Amino acid sequence: MVSIAESPYTQEQVKVWLRGLLSIAWADGHFDEEEKDLITDMTKDELAPCLNFETFEPISPESLAQTLPPKSEIAEDFLRMAVMVALADGVYSTEEDEMLISFCQVLELDAQVLASLQSTLFDLKNASETSAPASGLTPPDDQSDEPKLDPLAPAREWLDQLKVHDPRTARFLCKMIPSQCPFERDVKLFGHKIVHIPPMCKINPLYEQLVGLRFRALSYLADDCGEDVTPYL
Repeated sequence: MVSIAESPYTQEQVKVWLRGLLSIAWADGHFDEEEKDLITDMTKDELAPCLNFETFEPISPESLAQTLPPKSEIAEDFLRMAVMVALADGVYSTEEDEMLISFCQVLELDAQVLASLQSTLFDLKNASETSAPASGLTPPDDQSDEPKLDPLAPAREWLDQLKVHDPRTARFLCKMIPSQCPFERDVKLFGHKIVHIPPMCKINPLYEQLVGLRFRALSYLADDCGEDVTPYL
């Protein structure tokens, strides 16, 4: 797959970037070995065929910081994209939050936006039939007539600033973010249902940010890279 647009990132930065995103995708344990093999093959052969990946094991925060310059625009954009990947399945888990915080710390970035997301945390390990919320991203239901503050407003504004500059990461986003609102589903642990999750567009207050990012990635691939985006539609 050839693109006419030039990436501002080095090959090594893109490799580390993609490994970081995959680490977030696997953080909450939703991916089994078969799914890992599938996304590994997809990344190698389809999303970044020109890159030679030595490993697709989760990346350590220290390895990430060795390649992505701390306090830089590339580090900020990586963190934005990592948050989007964490939100892509509609559940923001404690495992994803812990990994994002560690990435934020080594990249020397402001963690204030992550703090606003922590009100949506969902702990799969401690969830139960009686105590689990409908979703990790459902805001509390406030029936009062008082004007409602939006605790996620800083996160929305911050995420909307993400621009797509690289064809490989753009393809990754188009694959990771569903093209349509995912159907409702049950989350099971050891064969028992622990929580029912409604369609993501109904429960995820940051769904518009995900859809907007996917649209920007598609537009970048089509307009700047001259790629056929039909497979992603």
